[in-house]
Amino acid sequence: MFAEIGFQPDLIRSVAELAQLPFLDKSKIRANTEALKADNAQGLARFNTGGSSGEPLIFFIGSQRVSHDVAAKWRATRWWDVDIGDTEIVVWGSPIELGGQDRIKQVRDQILRTQLLPAFEMSEAKLDSFIASIRSTRPKMLFGYPSALTHIAQHAQKRGVAMNDLGIKVAFVTSERLYDNQRATISQVFGCPVANGYGGRDAGFIAHECPAGGMHLTAEDLIVEIINEAGVVQPPGVAGEIVVTHLATNDFPFIRYRTGDIGVLDTGTCSCGRGLPMLKEIQGRSTDFVIAADGTVMHGLSLIYILRDLAGVQSFKVVQESRALTRVQVVAGPEFQPSMVEQIVIGFQRRLGQEVAVQVELVDSIAAEKSGKFRYIISHAV
Repeated sequence: MFAEIGFQPDLIRSVAELAQLPFLDKSKIRANTEALKADNAQGLARFNTGGSSGEPLIFFIGSQRVSHDVAAKWRATRWWDVDIGDTEIVVWGSPIELGGQDRIKQVRDQILRTQLLPAFEMSEAKLDSFIASIRSTRPKMLFGYPSALTHIAQHAQKRGVAMNDLGIKVAFVTSERLYDNQRATISQVFGCPVANGYGGRDAGFIAHECPAGGMHLTAEDLIVEIINEAGVVQPPGVAGEIVVTHLATNDFPFIRYRTGDIGVLDTGTCSCGRGLPMLKEIQGRSTDFVIAADGTVMHGLSLIYILRDLAGVQSFKVVQESRALTRVQVVAGPEFQPSMVEQIVIGFQRRLGQEVAVQVELVDSIAAEKSGKFRYIISHAV
C-alpha cells in the first residue's frame, strides 16, 4: 500500500502527514492476514473481535501490544484508586477469557486477584450465584459489559439484596454503549461511580473516563482521527468515524484503522488537570440480550460468537422474533459452505433450546434501521 502511493515512512515529520495513507479496514485485513504479520514477529497470539459490529475479524497481536493495553487499563483504574492486586470481578463473555482455564491462567488470576463471571448466561440461578460471589469476594472493582452489570444490579434489587455495603470503588464498563439509565442503576445498586471505557481488541484501549467525567485518549499509544464519509479528517467538535493508528503494533500493524464507530473529539480540556486529549462523545456499540425458550436470559454475544468464527460469514443480523423463532440474515463470502447453515442452526439451538425454530437467510447485504444505524442483535422476545 505504501508503494502504490510512493509513501516513504522515514520522511514523516508530523501526525498530519498520516493523511497521505489509505485506510486499513476489516476487509483488507481479512484479505491479507498472513502478509500483515511482520517477518520478524515471534509469539503472536490469535484474537477475534467480538463481532457486535456484524463483521467479526481475526487478527494477531504480539506481547508489546498486549503489555501496552494492560498498562493503559491499569493507569485508568489508578485514577479511581484501584491498583494491580486489588480484588476485581470481571463479568465477561469472550471465549478468550472463558476458555482454557489451565493452571497458568488460574495462577495468574490468583496473583492478580481477578475472578471471572461468565456473562453469556443470565438465568435466575446464575444471577443468584453472581450476587453471592460478589458479596463474598467484596471486590474493589467491577469490570464488564454495562448491560450485564445492569442485569445483575436489577436482579439484586429484585431479590432485595444490598450490594452497596461492599466497599466497591468503581465499576468499569466497556464493549458496549453506556446509557444513562444503566449508569444510574449500576451506581445506585453497587454504591460506586461508573467509569466508561472505549476500545476493542483490534484498536486497543482508546479512551477511559476519569473521576471528573473526561474520556481521556491513550495518546502515548494511539493517534485518533475523525473522518467524514469522504475520508477527510474532521476537526474537534465534528462527528465522524473513529480511525485509529496504534503505535505498539509492530508485529501486526493497525495504521489508520477504521473502527466503524462514530465519535467526536473534545475541543476543551478536563477539569481533572490531565493533559491527555479527550473524546467528547462515542456513538453506537450496543448489543441486546436474548432469551432462551426456557426463559434463560443470555448476552447477545453468545449468538454472535457462533457466527463470527465461521470463515465464510462476512456479516450478519440476528432477529429474535419470539422465544420460539429466531431469524438469521447472513452475507456469505467465498468460503461459505452450504453445511454452515446447519452449523448455525445447531449452534443457535444449543444456546436457545432444541425446540426453537432458527431460519437462516442468505442475503446480499444487511439493511440499516430506519434511523440509519445498524443493529445486529435484536430481540422481541419476552
